[in-house]
Amino acid sequence: MSNAIRYVCRTKSVLPSAALMTVFLFTLVATSCNSGKPVEAADSPPPVPVIKVEPRTLSSNLEIASEFQPYQEIDVYAKVSGYVKKLYVDWGSHVKQGQLLAQLEIPELEQQITQDEASYKRSQQELERAKADLQQARSTHAVSHITYSRLDQVQKTRPGLVSQEEVDIAQGKDAESEAAVSAAKNELAAAEQAVAASKAAEDKDRTLFAYSRITAPFDGIVTALYAYTGALLPAGISSDKGDLALCRLSQNDVLRLVIPLPERAISSVHVGEKIAVNVSTINKTIEGSIFSFSDEIDKDTRTMHTEVHVKNPDYQLVPGMYASVEIPLQTVTGALAIPIQAVLPAGQNKGTVLVVDEQNRLRRQEVGLGLQTARLVEVVSGLKQNQMVVFGEVSQYQPGQAVTPKLMAPNAE
Repeated sequence: MSNAIRYVCRTKSVLPSAALMTVFLFTLVATSCNSGKPVEAADSPPPVPVIKVEPRTLSSNLEIASEFQPYQEIDVYAKVSGYVKKLYVDWGSHVKQGQLLAQLEIPELEQQITQDEASYKRSQQELERAKADLQQARSTHAVSHITYSRLDQVQKTRPGLVSQEEVDIAQGKDAESEAAVSAAKNELAAAEQAVAASKAAEDKDRTLFAYSRITAPFDGIVTALYAYTGALLPAGISSDKGDLALCRLSQNDVLRLVIPLPERAISSVHVGEKIAVNVSTINKTIEGSIFSFSDEIDKDTRTMHTEVHVKNPDYQLVPGMYASVEIPLQTVTGALAIPIQAVLPAGQNKGTVLVVDEQNRLRRQEVGLGLQTARLVEVVSGLKQNQMVVFGEVSQYQPGQAVTPKLMAPNAE
Protein backbone atom coordinates (compact mmCIF):
# COMPACT_ATOMS: atom_id res chain seq x y z
CA MET A 1 0.00 0.00 0.00
CA SER A 2 2.74 2.26 0.88
CA ASN A 3 4.65 1.45 -2.35
CA ALA A 4 1.61 2.30 -4.46
CA ILE A 5 1.15 5.57 -2.74
CA ARG A 6 4.77 6.46 -3.31
CA TYR A 7 4.49 5.69 -7.07
CA VAL A 8 1.44 7.86 -7.45
CA CYS A 9 3.14 10.70 -5.72
CA ARG A 10 6.20 10.50 -8.01
CA THR A 11 4.00 10.48 -11.04
CA LYS A 12 2.19 13.58 -9.96
CA SER A 13 5.48 15.35 -9.37
CA VAL A 14 6.67 14.66 -12.97
CA LEU A 15 3.65 16.11 -14.76
CA PRO A 16 4.02 19.65 -13.49
CA SER A 17 7.72 19.64 -14.56
CA ALA A 18 6.87 18.66 -18.13
CA ALA A 19 4.26 21.36 -18.28
CA LEU A 20 6.75 23.90 -17.06
CA MET A 21 9.22 22.78 -19.70
CA THR A 22 6.60 23.14 -22.39
CA VAL A 23 5.75 26.63 -21.22
CA PHE A 24 9.43 27.54 -21.13
CA LEU A 25 10.01 26.37 -24.69
CA PHE A 26 6.94 28.24 -25.92
CA THR A 27 8.09 31.38 -24.19
CA LEU A 28 11.59 31.02 -25.69
CA VAL A 29 10.17 30.61 -29.20
CA ALA A 30 7.91 33.62 -28.72
CA THR A 31 10.82 35.68 -27.48
CA SER A 32 12.90 34.64 -30.47
CA CYS A 33 10.11 35.67 -32.81
CA ASN A 34 9.78 39.01 -31.08
CA SER A 35 13.56 39.59 -31.34
CA GLY A 36 13.32 39.21 -35.15
CA LYS A 37 11.27 42.40 -35.52
CA PRO A 38 14.38 44.66 -36.04
CA VAL A 39 15.00 42.88 -39.38
CA GLU A 40 13.07 45.78 -40.86
CA ALA A 41 16.17 47.96 -40.11
CA ALA A 42 18.18 45.90 -42.58
CA ASP A 43 15.91 47.15 -45.32
CA SER A 44 16.83 50.81 -44.59
CA PRO A 45 19.24 52.55 -47.09
CA PRO A 46 22.89 51.73 -46.35
CA PRO A 47 25.27 54.56 -45.42
CA VAL A 48 27.46 55.69 -48.30
CA PRO A 49 30.54 57.99 -48.03
CA VAL A 50 30.06 61.03 -50.23
CA ILE A 51 31.94 64.25 -50.86
CA LYS A 52 30.78 67.61 -52.16
CA VAL A 53 31.89 69.06 -55.45
CA GLU A 54 33.79 72.19 -54.46
CA PRO A 55 36.05 74.74 -56.19
CA ARG A 56 39.75 74.21 -55.56
CA THR A 57 43.15 75.36 -56.81
CA LEU A 58 44.81 72.51 -58.67
CA SER A 59 48.51 72.40 -59.51
CA SER A 60 50.18 69.77 -61.61
CA ASN A 61 53.84 69.24 -60.71
CA LEU A 62 56.46 67.03 -62.32
CA GLU A 63 59.04 65.54 -59.96
CA ILE A 64 62.32 64.32 -61.43
CA ALA A 65 65.35 63.02 -59.53
CA SER A 66 68.82 63.98 -60.65
CA GLU A 67 72.41 64.27 -59.44
CA PHE A 68 74.32 67.45 -58.72
CA GLN A 69 77.20 68.17 -61.07
CA PRO A 70 79.87 70.88 -60.85
CA TYR A 71 79.26 74.02 -62.86
CA GLN A 72 82.55 73.26 -64.58
CA GLU A 73 85.31 70.77 -63.83
CA ILE A 74 88.69 70.31 -65.50
CA ASP A 75 92.04 68.61 -65.09
CA VAL A 76 94.77 71.25 -64.84
CA TYR A 77 97.76 70.40 -67.09
CA ALA A 78 101.15 72.04 -67.47
CA LYS A 79 101.61 73.88 -70.77
CA VAL A 80 105.35 73.19 -70.70
CA SER A 81 107.19 70.15 -69.43
CA GLY A 82 108.96 70.58 -66.11
CA TYR A 83 109.50 69.35 -62.59
CA VAL A 84 107.22 70.48 -59.75
CA LYS A 85 109.51 72.79 -57.80
CA LYS A 86 106.92 73.93 -55.26
CA LEU A 87 103.30 72.93 -54.66
CA TYR A 88 100.88 75.43 -53.14
CA VAL A 89 97.63 73.42 -52.93
CA ASP A 90 96.34 70.13 -51.55
CA TRP A 91 93.14 68.08 -51.64
CA GLY A 92 90.14 70.29 -50.86
CA SER A 93 91.98 73.60 -51.27
CA HIS A 94 89.72 76.52 -52.18
CA VAL A 95 91.41 78.71 -54.76
CA LYS A 96 90.65 81.94 -56.58
CA GLN A 97 91.07 82.66 -60.27
CA GLY A 98 94.73 83.40 -61.01
CA GLN A 99 95.97 81.92 -57.73
CA LEU A 100 99.29 80.05 -57.98
CA LEU A 101 98.87 76.28 -57.80
CA ALA A 102 102.43 75.12 -58.46
CA GLN A 103 105.83 76.37 -59.65
CA LEU A 104 107.74 74.30 -62.22
CA GLU A 105 111.48 74.11 -62.66
CA ILE A 106 112.57 74.30 -66.35
CA PRO A 107 116.36 74.91 -66.58
CA GLU A 108 116.54 74.30 -70.35
CA LEU A 109 114.02 77.06 -70.96
CA GLU A 110 115.91 79.45 -68.72
CA GLN A 111 119.05 78.88 -70.82
CA GLN A 112 117.08 79.39 -74.00
CA ILE A 113 115.86 82.74 -72.72
CA THR A 114 119.47 83.78 -72.05
CA GLN A 115 120.37 82.88 -75.62
CA ASP A 116 117.34 84.79 -76.89
CA GLU A 117 118.45 87.89 -75.01
CA ALA A 118 121.94 87.70 -76.55
CA SER A 119 120.51 87.16 -80.02
CA TYR A 120 118.20 90.12 -79.59
CA LYS A 121 121.09 92.41 -78.54
CA ARG A 122 123.21 91.24 -81.48
CA SER A 123 120.39 91.91 -83.92
CA GLN A 124 119.96 95.38 -82.45
CA GLN A 125 123.66 96.08 -83.03
CA GLU A 126 123.35 94.87 -86.60
CA LEU A 127 120.44 97.21 -87.03
CA GLU A 128 122.49 100.17 -85.83
CA ARG A 129 125.33 99.25 -88.20
CA ALA A 130 122.86 98.98 -91.09
CA LYS A 131 121.52 102.43 -90.27
CA ALA A 132 125.06 103.83 -90.28
CA ASP A 133 125.86 102.13 -93.61
CA LEU A 134 122.74 103.61 -95.13
CA GLN A 135 123.68 107.07 -93.93
CA GLN A 136 127.19 106.72 -95.38
CA ALA A 137 125.81 105.45 -98.70
CA ARG A 138 123.45 108.39 -98.91
CA SER A 139 126.27 110.86 -98.23
CA THR A 140 128.50 109.25 -100.88
CA HIS A 141 125.65 109.28 -103.35
CA ALA A 142 124.95 112.94 -102.64
CA VAL A 143 128.60 113.92 -103.39
CA SER A 144 128.71 111.77 -106.53
CA HIS A 145 125.44 113.16 -107.78
CA ILE A 146 126.50 116.79 -107.24
CA THR A 147 129.82 116.19 -109.00
CA TYR A 148 128.14 114.62 -111.99
CA SER A 149 125.50 117.36 -112.18
CA ARG A 150 128.11 120.14 -112.17
CA LEU A 151 130.32 118.54 -114.80
CA ASP A 152 127.35 117.86 -117.00
CA GLN A 153 126.22 121.49 -116.65
CA VAL A 154 129.67 122.82 -117.51
CA GLN A 155 129.90 120.64 -120.58
CA LYS A 156 126.56 121.94 -121.78
CA THR A 157 127.33 125.63 -121.16
CA ARG A 158 131.03 125.64 -122.11
CA PRO A 159 131.76 122.76 -124.44
CA GLY A 160 135.40 121.68 -124.53
CA LEU A 161 136.19 122.92 -121.02
CA VAL A 162 135.51 119.47 -119.58
CA SER A 163 136.23 116.30 -121.41
CA GLN A 164 133.47 113.83 -122.10
CA GLU A 165 135.45 111.13 -120.30
CA GLU A 166 135.34 113.04 -117.02
CA VAL A 167 131.60 113.48 -117.36
CA ASP A 168 131.11 109.79 -118.03
CA ILE A 169 133.21 108.80 -115.03
CA ALA A 170 131.21 111.13 -112.77
CA GLN A 171 127.98 109.72 -114.14
CA GLY A 172 129.13 106.17 -113.38
CA LYS A 173 130.09 107.03 -109.82
CA ASP A 174 126.68 108.66 -109.34
CA ALA A 175 124.87 105.52 -110.49
CA GLU A 176 127.15 103.33 -108.38
CA SER A 177 126.49 105.37 -105.24
CA GLU A 178 122.75 105.27 -105.90
CA ALA A 179 122.88 101.46 -106.06
CA ALA A 180 124.83 101.43 -102.82
CA VAL A 181 122.03 103.41 -101.19
CA SER A 182 119.48 100.85 -102.34
CA ALA A 183 121.63 98.00 -101.02
CA ALA A 184 122.02 99.76 -97.68
CA LYS A 185 118.25 100.15 -97.45
CA ASN A 186 117.80 96.44 -98.05
CA GLU A 187 120.37 95.61 -95.38
CA LEU A 188 118.57 97.93 -92.98
CA ALA A 189 115.23 96.23 -93.68
CA ALA A 190 116.82 92.81 -93.12
CA ALA A 191 118.33 94.02 -89.85
CA GLU A 192 114.98 95.32 -88.70
CA GLN A 193 113.37 91.96 -89.50
CA ALA A 194 116.13 90.17 -87.62
CA VAL A 195 115.48 92.34 -84.60
CA ALA A 196 111.75 91.59 -84.78
CA ALA A 197 112.42 87.85 -85.16
CA SER A 198 114.82 87.71 -82.23
CA LYS A 199 112.40 89.73 -80.12
CA ALA A 200 109.53 87.39 -81.02
CA ALA A 201 111.66 84.36 -80.14
CA GLU A 202 112.52 85.88 -76.79
CA ASP A 203 108.90 86.79 -76.08
CA LYS A 204 107.81 83.28 -77.01
CA ASP A 205 110.26 81.64 -74.66
CA ARG A 206 109.43 84.09 -71.90
CA THR A 207 105.74 83.30 -72.39
CA LEU A 208 106.48 79.59 -72.17
CA PHE A 209 108.57 80.18 -69.07
CA ALA A 210 105.64 82.08 -67.55
CA TYR A 211 103.69 78.84 -67.89
CA SER A 212 106.03 77.36 -65.30
CA ARG A 213 103.68 79.13 -62.91
CA ILE A 214 100.52 77.01 -63.01
CA THR A 215 97.55 79.13 -61.92
CA ALA A 216 93.84 78.50 -61.37
CA PRO A 217 91.71 79.36 -64.43
CA PHE A 218 88.62 79.98 -62.26
CA ASP A 219 87.43 79.99 -58.66
CA GLY A 220 87.06 76.44 -57.43
CA ILE A 221 88.07 73.53 -55.22
CA VAL A 222 90.94 71.11 -55.77
CA THR A 223 89.01 67.84 -55.73
CA ALA A 224 91.98 65.65 -56.72
CA LEU A 225 95.78 66.00 -56.70
CA TYR A 226 97.75 63.90 -59.17
CA ALA A 227 101.35 65.18 -58.78
CA TYR A 228 103.53 66.24 -55.89
CA THR A 229 106.83 68.06 -55.41
CA GLY A 230 109.52 66.63 -57.67
CA ALA A 231 107.14 65.00 -60.14
CA LEU A 232 107.75 65.53 -63.85
CA LEU A 233 104.75 67.04 -65.59
CA PRO A 234 104.62 66.63 -69.38
CA ALA A 235 103.38 69.42 -71.58
CA GLY A 236 99.62 69.01 -71.93
CA ILE A 237 99.48 69.82 -75.61
CA SER A 238 97.86 66.61 -76.86
CA SER A 239 94.61 64.76 -76.27
CA ASP A 240 96.45 61.78 -74.79
CA LYS A 241 94.63 60.89 -71.57
CA GLY A 242 97.83 59.30 -70.31
CA ASP A 243 99.44 62.70 -69.79
CA LEU A 244 99.82 63.45 -66.10
CA ALA A 245 97.80 66.42 -64.85
CA LEU A 246 98.63 68.44 -61.77
CA CYS A 247 95.16 68.40 -60.20
CA ARG A 248 91.44 68.47 -60.84
CA LEU A 249 89.66 71.76 -60.27
CA SER A 250 85.90 71.94 -59.74
CA GLN A 251 83.71 75.05 -59.59
CA ASN A 252 81.07 74.28 -56.97
CA ASP A 253 79.69 77.69 -55.99
CA VAL A 254 77.05 77.00 -58.64
CA LEU A 255 75.91 73.44 -59.32
CA ARG A 256 74.09 71.91 -62.26
CA LEU A 257 71.17 69.50 -62.24
CA VAL A 258 70.72 67.83 -65.60
CA ILE A 259 67.18 66.49 -65.89
CA PRO A 260 65.48 64.60 -68.74
CA LEU A 261 62.41 66.75 -69.31
CA PRO A 262 59.49 64.72 -70.78
CA GLU A 263 58.11 65.85 -74.10
CA ARG A 264 54.71 66.67 -72.62
CA ALA A 265 56.26 69.13 -70.15
CA ILE A 266 58.42 71.11 -72.58
CA SER A 267 55.83 73.77 -73.36
CA SER A 268 55.21 74.44 -69.66
CA VAL A 269 58.84 75.17 -68.69
CA HIS A 270 60.74 78.36 -69.55
CA VAL A 271 64.31 79.57 -69.15
CA GLY A 272 64.77 81.59 -65.97
CA GLU A 273 61.80 80.01 -64.20
CA LYS A 274 62.30 79.39 -60.48
CA ILE A 275 61.69 75.85 -59.24
CA ALA A 276 61.97 73.97 -55.94
CA VAL A 277 64.87 71.57 -55.45
CA ASN A 278 64.50 69.08 -52.61
CA VAL A 279 67.79 67.72 -51.23
CA SER A 280 66.98 64.81 -48.92
CA THR A 281 70.59 64.44 -47.77
CA ILE A 282 70.47 67.74 -45.89
CA ASN A 283 66.68 67.72 -45.51
CA LYS A 284 66.28 71.09 -47.20
CA THR A 285 64.36 72.53 -50.12
CA ILE A 286 66.26 75.23 -51.98
CA GLU A 287 65.57 77.40 -54.99
CA GLY A 288 66.91 76.66 -58.44
CA SER A 289 66.31 78.12 -61.86
CA ILE A 290 65.92 76.71 -65.35
CA PHE A 291 69.13 77.71 -67.13
CA SER A 292 69.08 76.09 -70.56
CA PHE A 293 67.56 73.51 -72.90
CA SER A 294 69.17 71.42 -75.60
CA ASP A 295 66.24 72.34 -77.91
CA GLU A 296 66.27 68.79 -79.21
CA ILE A 297 64.24 65.76 -78.13
CA ASP A 298 66.04 62.49 -77.64
CA LYS A 299 64.38 60.05 -80.02
CA ASP A 300 64.94 57.07 -77.73
CA THR A 301 63.66 58.51 -74.44
CA ARG A 302 61.40 61.30 -75.81
CA THR A 303 62.99 63.69 -73.34
CA MET A 304 65.00 66.90 -73.67
CA HIS A 305 68.28 67.72 -71.93
CA THR A 306 67.47 70.48 -69.42
CA GLU A 307 69.81 72.17 -66.96
CA VAL A 308 68.83 73.61 -63.60
CA HIS A 309 71.34 75.85 -61.82
CA VAL A 310 71.46 75.95 -58.02
CA LYS A 311 73.57 78.53 -56.18
CA ASN A 312 75.87 77.06 -53.55
CA PRO A 313 77.75 79.98 -51.94
CA ASP A 314 78.35 78.20 -48.62
CA TYR A 315 79.37 74.92 -50.33
CA GLN A 316 76.73 73.02 -48.35
CA LEU A 317 75.89 71.03 -51.45
CA VAL A 318 78.43 68.63 -52.91
CA PRO A 319 78.56 67.22 -56.46
CA GLY A 320 77.21 63.69 -56.47
CA MET A 321 74.34 64.40 -54.07
CA TYR A 322 70.89 63.44 -55.31
CA ALA A 323 68.04 65.90 -55.46
CA SER A 324 64.49 65.92 -56.76
CA VAL A 325 63.17 68.79 -58.82
CA GLU A 326 59.55 69.85 -58.69
CA ILE A 327 58.54 71.53 -61.94
CA PRO A 328 55.12 73.23 -61.98
CA LEU A 329 53.40 72.33 -65.20
CA GLN A 330 49.89 73.82 -64.87
CA THR A 331 47.78 75.63 -62.26
CA VAL A 332 44.00 76.07 -62.34
CA THR A 333 42.27 78.35 -59.80
CA GLY A 334 38.64 77.82 -58.79
CA ALA A 335 38.27 74.51 -60.58
CA LEU A 336 35.45 72.15 -59.56
CA ALA A 337 37.30 69.09 -58.34
CA ILE A 338 36.57 65.68 -56.87
CA PRO A 339 38.81 62.85 -55.67
CA ILE A 340 40.11 60.49 -58.32
CA GLN A 341 38.58 57.55 -56.40
CA ALA A 342 35.12 58.94 -57.15
CA VAL A 343 35.53 58.59 -60.93
CA LEU A 344 35.26 55.53 -63.13
CA PRO A 345 37.30 56.14 -66.32
CA ALA A 346 35.32 56.12 -69.55
CA GLY A 347 37.85 57.25 -72.15
CA GLN A 348 40.26 60.09 -72.65
CA ASN A 349 39.29 63.04 -70.41
CA LYS A 350 35.96 61.32 -69.70
CA GLY A 351 34.50 59.40 -66.79
CA THR A 352 31.37 58.57 -64.81
CA VAL A 353 30.40 59.26 -61.21
CA LEU A 354 27.53 58.26 -58.92
CA VAL A 355 25.60 61.35 -57.87
CA VAL A 356 23.25 61.35 -54.86
CA ASP A 357 20.03 63.06 -55.96
CA GLU A 358 17.45 64.87 -53.83
CA GLN A 359 15.67 61.57 -53.00
CA ASN A 360 18.97 60.11 -51.78
CA ARG A 361 19.13 57.75 -54.71
CA LEU A 362 22.20 57.12 -56.84
CA ARG A 363 22.34 58.34 -60.41
CA ARG A 364 25.16 57.68 -62.85
CA GLN A 365 26.48 60.87 -64.43
CA GLU A 366 28.98 61.31 -67.25
CA VAL A 367 31.60 63.99 -66.59
CA GLY A 368 34.30 65.73 -68.59
CA LEU A 369 37.70 65.74 -66.90
CA GLY A 370 40.51 68.27 -66.97
CA LEU A 371 43.67 68.75 -64.95
CA GLN A 372 44.58 65.80 -62.73
CA THR A 373 46.83 65.84 -59.67
CA ALA A 374 47.94 63.02 -57.42
CA ARG A 375 44.57 62.95 -55.57
CA LEU A 376 42.12 65.24 -57.34
CA VAL A 377 40.76 65.67 -60.83
CA GLU A 378 39.12 68.72 -62.37
CA VAL A 379 35.51 68.35 -63.53
CA VAL A 380 34.89 70.56 -66.56
CA SER A 381 31.36 69.38 -67.31
CA GLY A 382 28.56 67.20 -65.91
CA LEU A 383 28.57 68.39 -62.27
CA LYS A 384 27.66 71.50 -60.34
CA GLN A 385 29.03 72.95 -57.16
CA ASN A 386 27.82 71.34 -53.89
CA GLN A 387 26.52 68.20 -55.58
CA MET A 388 27.38 65.03 -53.70
CA VAL A 389 29.15 62.13 -55.36
CA VAL A 390 30.02 58.71 -53.98
CA PHE A 391 33.59 58.52 -52.72
CA GLY A 392 35.47 55.23 -52.44
CA GLU A 393 34.49 51.85 -53.87
CA VAL A 394 32.12 53.18 -56.52
CA SER A 395 31.74 49.83 -58.27
CA GLN A 396 29.89 48.24 -55.33
CA TYR A 397 26.88 50.57 -55.73
CA GLN A 398 24.25 50.57 -58.45
CA PRO A 399 22.32 53.45 -60.08
CA GLY A 400 18.83 53.85 -58.56
CA GLN A 401 19.91 52.44 -55.22
CA ALA A 402 18.62 54.28 -52.15
CA VAL A 403 21.42 55.31 -49.80
CA THR A 404 22.08 57.31 -46.66
CA PRO A 405 24.78 59.84 -47.62
CA LYS A 406 27.59 60.19 -45.11
CA LEU A 407 29.49 63.41 -45.88
CA MET A 408 33.26 63.06 -45.68
CA ALA A 409 35.59 65.86 -44.63
CA PRO A 410 37.46 67.62 -47.48
CA ASN A 411 40.77 66.23 -46.24
CA ALA A 412 39.42 62.68 -46.52
CA GLU A 413 40.46 62.47 -50.12
